[in-house]
Amino acid sequence: MKRRPTNAVPELPVPPRRRRSLSEEERALWESVAKQVKPLRKQPRALKPASPEAGPDVASRPAAPPKPPASPRIIPPSRPEPPPLAPIGRRERSQLSRGRKEIDARLDLHGMTQIRAHRVLLTFLQRAHSDGLTFVLVITGKGKVGGSEAERGVLRRQVPQWLSLPEFRTLVVGFEEASIGHGGEGALYVRVRRVR
Repeated sequence: MKRRPTNAVPELPVPPRRRRSLSEEERALWESVAKQVKPLRKQPRALKPASPEAGPDVASRPAAPPKPPASPRIIPPSRPEPPPLAPIGRRERSQLSRGRKEIDARLDLHGMTQIRAHRVLLTFLQRAHSDGLTFVLVITGKGKVGGSEAERGVLRRQVPQWLSLPEFRTLVVGFEEASIGHGGEGALYVRVRRVR
């Protein structure tokens, strides 16, 4: 049995054959056949541009207007939905109220207007998020003792609503009313979302 030499040159692929152009007779025959055929499509195919080798008859014939290219449909990128809020676990809440788990930072919103309190709260939580803090205490206060219930504790009612907004949900995992030792109804434990 003979062995093939290891340094044999691999065979090269055969180059593709060059397409020949149609003669005038062939082109006329094809056009007469094409006129008799009913197209399957609603829109006619665009004719190929005449080659420069073709005779004067072909060049003088008007070409079909070129079909404008279909513009791609641009789909705007959708914003990812902010993660939902989750309540602070009973065990963690118990550890916070007993002092076994540390509160990393505190924010007191007493005496601020709603606009200022919103801005300060957002800045505080952004900083806590970037610093990698876990639990913060937000003190809203219980509101004035006198007056109707609608006038009392505006921040106490507003802060939980703000924390539920998408801009805050990217920073906050969840929140819950603080224990009496940390302010009770006038304060919130807020769990800050980790940086990814």
